[in-house]
Amino acid sequence: MDRLESMAAFVAVAKARGFSAAARELGMPLATINRRVVDLERAMGVLLLHRSTRQVVLTEVGQSFFVSCERILEDLREAQETATGEYRSPKGTLTLTAPMGFGRLYLQPVALEFLAAYPDISLKLLLVDRVVHLLEENVDLALRISELPDSALVARPLGHVQMVVSASPGYLERRGVPQHPAELLRHDGIAWSGIEPLNSWWFRDGGKDRTYPVHSRLSTTSADSAIGAARAGLGLVQTTSYQAEPGLRDGALALVLREFECAPTPVSLVYARQRSLPLKVRAFIDFAVPRLAGELQAITMTVSAAKSFRPRRARRSVAKSLSRE
Repeated sequence: MDRLESMAAFVAVAKARGFSAAARELGMPLATINRRVVDLERAMGVLLLHRSTRQVVLTEVGQSFFVSCERILEDLREAQETATGEYRSPKGTLTLTAPMGFGRLYLQPVALEFLAAYPDISLKLLLVDRVVHLLEENVDLALRISELPDSALVARPLGHVQMVVSASPGYLERRGVPQHPAELLRHDGIAWSGIEPLNSWWFRDGGKDRTYPVHSRLSTTSADSAIGAARAGLGLVQTTSYQAEPGLRDGALALVLREFECAPTPVSLVYARQRSLPLKVRAFIDFAVPRLAGELQAITMTVSAAKSFRPRRARRSVAKSLSRE
């Protein structure tokens, strides 16, 4: 039995959750795939897969062995790439993951520039609003918007984002400007599923982070939808600074409750610690870090320059007071 071929067959079956799908992916006969996995289980003396007519599921032992197999096969691929010159010229497939909104707005444009600069590299973008396990899902790089716990990952800091509350100037002129988060129940709110809990928003009040309830006129699953409703004058919305930035820049949105904003959240590009970093990964890091850091700095500058909204009535009152002095 060729142990490496059997491990590759086992990994393919586990990923595809079926022998037939794995056979199609590998371009091999179904009987060959089945025999290699069975031989592997017999040699190890353990059951790696639970088989049923509907799907194949990893056993507890199989799950642990799957992670080890992925690592071994990846090390083998890296050794082969080194021998064939991958470490002299960037080439191969690079897999990136990022939150959907930030990935679409900021990572993808940088990725397209990168592909134009490196024609021998192919790119897989996994844009999902969940934490992707790099080793288990065979991902090279991840953009994370969060505090990073101690781990085996290496992080390249890019900047920060923060949660802000905004609305259209027309809405604020019509309904007034909330001075404290407790006043949100007297306003129309726009809730979206990226904010948890859905009908409460986070603020920094009295030195502590806490939530305040919001009266939601609209609930939506999309930040773009929520921002669009706020631009149309429906009400207040809490989003990340990068989601609000286009509206702040063109004047369609204005900020409120600035003194109650929570601390900024770090943004980082992370990757698994390795003995030798593949050139394709190193090339993307060197290409993307200054560009993404520049984008985040521009967002921060736009948000910092956007002062809390003051209605025209209040501005006229201040102007009259100054004229009397």
